[in-house]
Amino acid sequence: MNEGHPVQALWCDPADGVVARIVRVLAERQLHAARTVVLVPYAQLMGVARAMWARCGSPGFVPRFETTHNWARSAGGFVPTGYDIAHDMARDLVTAQALLSQSGFHAERFALAGRVVELAYQLAPLAAAVTPEERGGEWAQRAAGVADAGSESEWFRTESALIRIAVAWTSTSGYATDVLQRESTRAQVDALIVLEGFQSDPLTQSLCRLWGDRALHLSLVPSGAPTQVCASHVALDPEDEAGLAAACVLRHLAEDRAPVALVATDRALTRRISAQLSAQGVVTHDETGWKLSTTRAAASLMSALRACAHDATSDQVLEWLKSGADGDSALVQSLEARLRHEGMRDWSAWSALMTRSEKSKGTALQDFTEAIEARRAPVARSRPLAEWLHALRELLEASGQWTLLEEDLAGGKVIGALWLDAGAHGEDEDEFPGGRHTLAEFTAWVRDVLEDASFVPPAGDQAPRVVVLPLYQLLGRAFGAVVVPGCDDRRLPASPEPPGNWSAAQRLDLGLPSREALEAAQRAAWAAALHNPSCELIWRHSDASGEPVRPSPLVQALQLDHALQPSADPRLPRDVAVQPTGYPTPSGALLPLENISTSVYEDLRRCPYRFFALRQLGLRSADELDAEVDKRDFGNWLHAVLGHFHEALAEAPTQDAQERVALIEAAAVRSTQELGLSDAEFLPFAAAWPAVRDGYLGWLTGHEAAGAVFAESEPWKEQSFGGLRLIGRLDRIDRMPDGQAFVIDYKTESATVSKERVKDPTEDTQLAFYAALVADDTLRAAYVNVGEKSAGTQTVEQPAVVEARDALVAGIIDDFRRIAQGAALPPLGEGAVCDYCAARGLCRKDFWGDESPLPAVVGGPTTGGDVQ
Repeated sequence: MNEGHPVQALWCDPADGVVARIVRVLAERQLHAARTVVLVPYAQLMGVARAMWARCGSPGFVPRFETTHNWARSAGGFVPTGYDIAHDMARDLVTAQALLSQSGFHAERFALAGRVVELAYQLAPLAAAVTPEERGGEWAQRAAGVADAGSESEWFRTESALIRIAVAWTSTSGYATDVLQRESTRAQVDALIVLEGFQSDPLTQSLCRLWGDRALHLSLVPSGAPTQVCASHVALDPEDEAGLAAACVLRHLAEDRAPVALVATDRALTRRISAQLSAQGVVTHDETGWKLSTTRAAASLMSALRACAHDATSDQVLEWLKSGADGDSALVQSLEARLRHEGMRDWSAWSALMTRSEKSKGTALQDFTEAIEARRAPVARSRPLAEWLHALRELLEASGQWTLLEEDLAGGKVIGALWLDAGAHGEDEDEFPGGRHTLAEFTAWVRDVLEDASFVPPAGDQAPRVVVLPLYQLLGRAFGAVVVPGCDDRRLPASPEPPGNWSAAQRLDLGLPSREALEAAQRAAWAAALHNPSCELIWRHSDASGEPVRPSPLVQALQLDHALQPSADPRLPRDVAVQPTGYPTPSGALLPLENISTSVYEDLRRCPYRFFALRQLGLRSADELDAEVDKRDFGNWLHAVLGHFHEALAEAPTQDAQERVALIEAAAVRSTQELGLSDAEFLPFAAAWPAVRDGYLGWLTGHEAAGAVFAESEPWKEQSFGGLRLIGRLDRIDRMPDGQAFVIDYKTESATVSKERVKDPTEDTQLAFYAALVADDTLRAAYVNVGEKSAGTQTVEQPAVVEARDALVAGIIDDFRRIAQGAALPPLGEGAVCDYCAARGLCRKDFWGDESPLPAVVGGPTTGGDVQ
C-alpha cells in the first residue's frame, strides 16, 4: 500500500488509526484478542482488516474480524425448515404460495407470491434484529398494526393482506443470525467492536445492546472534506462514456496506479466498460456480479421452457435447438431454412403441416419434427414442483443442454439456484409444497428465481488490477485510482429511492431506512470516494435515445465549490488514411448457371452485380419468421386459392354461380390451412375476400365467354436453348378456341402498374419469359389483376408477346455467352432497385470513391439485356 494513501492513515495511524485504537482497547480492558469480535460493514473488508492488523497491530493473537453473517455461520450452522425464510428464491416462492393458499388467495397465489417474498425480504432484517421471543410478540404486533392501517381502503385491502402475510411469515421464521443473540455466544466473546460504515444495521445495534458496555463503536468513515480536486470528463453518449471510462482505467494502469476501482453505477454501462477492457487484455474482478437471468446459461434454459409452450413460435423452438449440443447440425440448419422459406411463424402450424403432408412422410425433416415433438409433449401437463424439476432436467439432458450447463460457471449456478442437482438438497419432495403447476406457472417460477439470483465470477489467484464494486465498498480500502462513470442524475441520485412501496410513516413505525437516512449514506459514500488521491468522474450529455442528461446533484455541488477539474480525453487520436471502397467489377465466368428462371434473369437485367452475388455466389438474406402477415402473404394465398379452385372446377364443371362460390370457398379454406395463416392476422385480407372473390368470378364468366378454356394450373415448364435451360412455374395456361395457348400471370398489384409493365415489350421480361417456357410458336399472354376495388379483376394483355419472347431469348443467350467469356458484372442498379437490395452491403455502394463507374458489359437497367 502507498504510505501516503489516506486509507493507510485510517487504519495504521499511531494515534488515531483503527488498529491502534483496537490495540489500546484490548490493553486498557485487559481483553484477549482471540475472544474479541470486530464487526466490519461488508465481507470484502474482513481480509483488508486482517492485513492491516498484520501490518501495524500488536504481535500475538489476532481479533476475529467478521461480518454478522460470517460470524453466525461459524457460530452454528442454520438449516431452514418448515416455513422459515431461506433467502433462497426457489424455496421462498413456493412457501409464499402455500401461505397465500392458507390465507384465502389460492387462485391468485402464483401472481402474488413474488410480492409477498419481496415484502418478507424487506422485513426480514428487522425481524432478525430482535430476539425470537420479541419477534413473535411485540415486534409482530407493531408490524401488524402497520399492515392494518390501510385495510379500510378498497384500494389497499389486498396490499394490507399481503403485508400481514409477510409479517406473520417473518415473525415466525428462524434466522441464521439468531445464534448470535444466545447467551452461549455472548459467553464466548468478551468484547464486541463495531467498525461503523455509512449506514447503521439493525442487527448490529441489537447485538450492541445485548453486549452492553462490552460493545465499542469505531467509525471507518473519513472525516473532513477532500483536499484534492477531482478530474472530470463529459462524454457524448453511453458508448462514448464507456470508451472514456475504459481509457481512464488503462491510463491509470499504465501509470502504475493499480489496483483501480471501477465504481458500478449502472450494470449495462459497467459491462460495456469491462468488455472494452477485456479487449485490451485487462481482466476485471467484479464484486457486484450481475443477474443470473442475463447469463447465457440462464437464457439457454429458459429457451427450453419457452419452446415447450403450446403456442411456441418457430423462432423459440429454433433458439432452443441451437442452445443444445447439436445446435449447428445439418438437420437444425435444414429445418431453419425450410421454416424461413415457408414463413412458418407458429411451430404448431409447422408440426401440423408435417403431420398431414403426404409429401413429407419418411423425410428427415418429418422424423426430426416428430423427435422434437416427442421432447416437447411430456412437458405439457401440470404436475407438482418436485416432478417439474425432474422433468426439466430430463428435457435438458435430452436436448444436450445439461452437459453444457455443467461445464459453465454460470450454468452451475443456474443448476444450483433451481435445485436441479439431484441429491444436493435432499430427496424429500415435501421441500416444495404448493400444489400442482402448469408449464406457464413453472416457467414464471424459474424466471423469478433466476431474476433474484446473482452471478459473481470467482476471483483469480493473483491480486486483481481492476476491481468493479459499488460505491459504498470503497470504504476502508486503498486503491491507486478510482473511476466513477455514470455520474448523472439518473444513475447517481443524491437521494436514492427507498426500496419498496412503504410510506414514510410506515418506514418510521417499522424501523426501515428513511429517505433521509439513505441520502445521508449516499453523500457519505460519495465523500469517501473523493478522498482517494486520484479520482475521476464521468458523465454523459445524452442517453442513447438522444434525450439530454444532467450531471448528478453530487457533481453539481462539486462544480459550485470549484472542486472539479475538466481533464483531457485520455484516448489518443490517430491519423487514419481515407480508403474508399473500390468499384467492384467481378467476373462470373467460373460460376456458370444452367437453370435460368425469370427472377434470375430479372436480377441480371436490374443489376449485374446483384445477379453475381445472389445467383452465382448463392448469397441470400434470412427470411424473418416473426414478420406480420402482409400483402405478399395475401398474394401467395390467392395464387393457391385460384389454383385449387380451377383444378376442382375442371374435375366438376359447373356454370351455377352458387356452386362456383362454394368451390372457391373450399379452396380458400384449404389454402389457409396449407399456408398455416393465423385467422386473427389474416382478418384484414379475409374481410376483403368476398369482394375479391365476386370480382374474380365475374371476370371468369366473361373470360370463358370469349372462348377460353382452363388447361393447366401452376405447371412446371422447362425449355433448353443451347447450354441454357429456362425453368419456371406458370400460374395458369388456358386454351383459346383456335387451340392457341393463353399464358396467365396473376397480379394483386394496381392495374396501373401492370399497364405500365406492358407499354414497352423489351422492358417487361416476365410475360416474355413465361412465353418462352411454352413450346407453342404463337400464343397470347396477359397479367390478370385480381383486385378488391370497384374495378375488380382485369386482363392486361401483352400484344407483342411473341416478338418480345424472341428478343428475350436472343438476349439471354448472348448475355450468358458474354458472362462465360469473362465479361464484368458491375453494380449498375439505381433507385428502387438498390433501396431494398440484399446485396447492397456487399457491393458497398455507399462507400465508393469518386472514380466513375465502368460502363455496363452485361445486363443493366438501361440495356434491356443487350450488350453495350
